[in-house]
Amino acid sequence: MDVGLLHPGAMGGAVGAALTTSGVSVRWASEERSAATRSRAEKAGLQDAHSLEALVQSSEIVLSICPPDAAFQVAQRVTEAGFNGTYVDANALAPATVERIASIVVEAGATFVDGDLIGGPPKPGGPTRLYLSGDSAASVAGVLTGPGLETIVLEGDFAAASTLKMCYAAWTKGSAALLLAIRAAARELGVEEALLAEWDRTQPGLRQRSEGAVGSVPKAWRFVGEMQEIAATFADVDLPDGFALAAAEIYSRLAEFKNAEASLSEALDALRR
Repeated sequence: MDVGLLHPGAMGGAVGAALTTSGVSVRWASEERSAATRSRAEKAGLQDAHSLEALVQSSEIVLSICPPDAAFQVAQRVTEAGFNGTYVDANALAPATVERIASIVVEAGATFVDGDLIGGPPKPGGPTRLYLSGDSAASVAGVLTGPGLETIVLEGDFAAASTLKMCYAAWTKGSAALLLAIRAAARELGVEEALLAEWDRTQPGLRQRSEGAVGSVPKAWRFVGEMQEIAATFADVDLPDGFALAAAEIYSRLAEFKNAEASLSEALDALRR
C-alpha cells in the first residue's frame, strides 16, 4: 500500500524512513512546509507529492503525525481533499478528540484507525512502538512497520491506542514537568542543595532523573497540547485534571526553547520568570 505521511517532523520523518527502508512507498506534501521539513523528508527517502490534494489522490493510507492541537485541522483538510482510503491518526489525543476526528473521517467516506507512538523517533534496534486500534487496525499493521518500529494492534475500544498514550504520557511527561518544577521551587527558596543531598540519601537516582528532565525542554512547545489532552482524558472519567493542566503550564513556560537545547539552569530560570 502507498502511504501518505503528514507531516515529516522529527518523529514523522523517522517513521517515514523506517517505512521506506521496509520497501513501503511513502509520499509527503512539500507545499507550505519549511526547509527543515524538506531536508528531513529528503533524507528519509520520501517522495514529494507537492500538494495535499495530490498526496491524497495517490495514497491508500494517510498517516497523521503532528502536534495534538493541529490533529483535527489536519484530518479536516484531508477529508476536504476527497480522501477515501484509510486514515491513521497517530497523535497524542484524548479519546473524545479521537471520536471527533473519526466522525469527520468516516462521514467523508474514509476508514479510520486510531494510533499512538510510544518511544523516541524510530532507529534500527530502537524500542519505538506504534499501537493501533479499531476494526481496521490489523489491515494496516503489516504496512506500518520497519527497523526500530514495532506495530501492535490493541483489542477493545476503537480509541484504545490513544487512551494508552494518554495514560503512559501522563507519567513520563507529567513526572518530568513535576521534577523541573520542584527543582525551580527549591532553587528559588534556597534549599536546592539540601534537597539534592536528601534525595541522594533517601531517593537514589532522583537527582539524575531531575537533571535528565531537561531533555524534554526542546519539545516543551508540543507537550502543552498533549498535557491538555491528558487533562481532558482524566476529566472524562471523573478524575482530577489538575495534574496534567499544571504540567501544561510548566511546558508553556519552557516553549521559548522550541527545538533548542537548554541547560538545567536556563530551564529553571525560565520557569521562575
